[in-house]
Amino acid sequence: MKRISRTTLFKSIHLALCLAAALPLASRASDVTPAVSAPTTTGDATTDSTKKVQNLDAVKVTGAAVTVDQIAPTQGSMIAVQPQSIIGEQYLRENVATTGDYSDAISIAPSVSTVAPNGPGLMEAQSVTMRGFQDGEYNVTFDGIPWGDSNDFTHHSTSYFTNQDTGSIVVDRGPGTASTLGNATFGGTIAVGSRTPSNTFGIEPYLTYGSFGTWVEGAQLDTGVIQQTGGTTALINVENASSDGYLTYSGQRRQNIFAKVVQPIGDNTTLTFVGMYNKIHQDVPLGATREQINAYGPNYGLTNNPDSQDYYGYNFDDISTYMGYIGLHSAFDGWTIDNKLYTYSYNHFGYNGEDPNGETPNGTVYSPTDVPGQRMRNTYTSWGDIFRLSKDFGPGEVRTGFWYDHQNNLRWQYEVDDSQDFALNGTPSQATDRYMTDTLTTFQPFLEYNWNITDQVSLTGGVKYADFKRNLDATVNQKTGDPLQYSKDFTKLLPSLALHWQLSDNWTAYAQVAKGFLAPNLNTFYTTAPQDNTLKPEQTINKQLGTTWTDGRLTVSADGYYINFNNKIESRTVAGTTTFYNAGGAVYKGLEAEGTYLLGNGFSVYANGSLNRAIDNATNQWLPNAPSKTAALGVIYSSGPLYASLIDKFVGHRYGDTGLQQPFGGYAITNFAASYTFTEGFGALKSIKVGVQVNNVFDNKSIYYLSGYTAEDSTPLYFTIPERSYELTFSAKL
Repeated sequence: MKRISRTTLFKSIHLALCLAAALPLASRASDVTPAVSAPTTTGDATTDSTKKVQNLDAVKVTGAAVTVDQIAPTQGSMIAVQPQSIIGEQYLRENVATTGDYSDAISIAPSVSTVAPNGPGLMEAQSVTMRGFQDGEYNVTFDGIPWGDSNDFTHHSTSYFTNQDTGSIVVDRGPGTASTLGNATFGGTIAVGSRTPSNTFGIEPYLTYGSFGTWVEGAQLDTGVIQQTGGTTALINVENASSDGYLTYSGQRRQNIFAKVVQPIGDNTTLTFVGMYNKIHQDVPLGATREQINAYGPNYGLTNNPDSQDYYGYNFDDISTYMGYIGLHSAFDGWTIDNKLYTYSYNHFGYNGEDPNGETPNGTVYSPTDVPGQRMRNTYTSWGDIFRLSKDFGPGEVRTGFWYDHQNNLRWQYEVDDSQDFALNGTPSQATDRYMTDTLTTFQPFLEYNWNITDQVSLTGGVKYADFKRNLDATVNQKTGDPLQYSKDFTKLLPSLALHWQLSDNWTAYAQVAKGFLAPNLNTFYTTAPQDNTLKPEQTINKQLGTTWTDGRLTVSADGYYINFNNKIESRTVAGTTTFYNAGGAVYKGLEAEGTYLLGNGFSVYANGSLNRAIDNATNQWLPNAPSKTAALGVIYSSGPLYASLIDKFVGHRYGDTGLQQPFGGYAITNFAASYTFTEGFGALKSIKVGVQVNNVFDNKSIYYLSGYTAEDSTPLYFTIPERSYELTFSAKL
């Protein structure tokens, strides 16, 4: 198996230590209270994970070392107006692998299904579904900022923030209220929140070693409160990771740096500066046929044969990304202003064999034995602003604002000879598969009012106007190969209404109805007859109700939902030309529940479950990759320096393709995690922590996902569940 060079070993730790040494000693106040608390906001009233965590009842059990909200892997919210699962920092630090990302973390939540095919965080998540909605049909936000690809609204889970950059995640299952912003609100929102700088100075280096030759070296620096600059707090995390991966010859190298600065201004205003840079090299398999899995094992991915189209040296990605924003939060005289000016960028160079794992024979213009392949680039940059303004008005609060985002995108792909160092396979015109530029501009203003009918009952009603404009300028258009210029503007008025009822100090309930909207993907522009494209955006009407209870020992929530999905976009191909059209629709409905109960003496039990249906109205058949049910069950021990958990997640049967094709049975994955923190006898070190994680304890390696088909004969390609693996992590606090 190919080993990845680790020439950057401990560089990230060294960088953090150097930064710490450069700080003035006066800034290293360990127990100083800042002049003003620095609120961390995601900028979304319905997906603000920090706000929800802070507002949950943190009721301590008499004699217990932890609270129910601290220990729960997921939990509902006492202030929510739609179903959501809050994943707190303890679960992220203790249960998610150091190499993992947000897609690994949310796999525990009800109605969510995902498996990392190459090991946690070691390859982009291939299928992350929520209630049967696929990636691209729901939002992913970072500190309230929606981000994603311009072509289909999907997300590259390994290409931005790491698990160490993340402070909390809220899995918000629904379109939210009018103030919920994003291009794909109708499927819900995965709201990732960044870590908050500590008020105490500290350096925390960490080192992880695990299965598949996995190494992670990193360090986090917290400045603590810097009184000389008015109470500034900041953190920086640098990380280097490398792994051979579970799949053969499918290694990954990743470097990430994340920084956050929170600057109070006076008593009522806070500025936040966030910046992230990520660089990744990964060898990318597309899946394996059943014959390959039977012959070479369930971890068959790529090979080390340079005469083969699935040679790892011909199938890889080089990706660099950045994301940054400046946030302003101010509250005065009943007014609250929240604004984030942001940018993010994605730069991807990709290489692949013509038909990896397939049947296409070798042969190029240079030689009948040379290996044919493809070389591509996809790069985009977004600039945007999210502005929110609220004011106490009458018996409630009026909220207004907007989201503006503009994204430029360049996409090209060439046929190449892999054996000739990726030389063009033919003349430039012959070798060009596509050369396209496109832009998309989103503008979403909103207005809503939160009416406090009584001290216990509030009603939030509002409307959002969604305006989505896409422009395409293709010298060589994808699929057709013809030049094409194209522009379409989609608009929709989206009302919402949500009722929240505080039944008691421990019990809340809610009901919601809202409309959702999703503009057509870029692939619907791949046509030679733009004037014939009369596509309408996909739309939903979401209806749901639920309840949450939390007291000293128990936190539990349950909900039911019914989603009417209209204008479902499908395609047909006639004489080699593919056109897209609005078919009928689909119905998504189900029941969901989650809860944690503190047994005492440090022990607690956790469970969640969902019954889900996602049925196409026209065929009365299940939609692809929509599980019939999910469930989780686990036991957790947390007392003083010791933490341990054993949690099993089950995902029910589903189909990999339309027409009830490629059926898959249910599967279960059991994970174990434990850690111990030593706090005495280490001199200058405040503590040393040792942690271990064992993923897939019972070594389930069954096929779980249809990743596509080969180019020549349309042979199905699959991924299997990665075998049992472990990670051992050492960290210290200075």
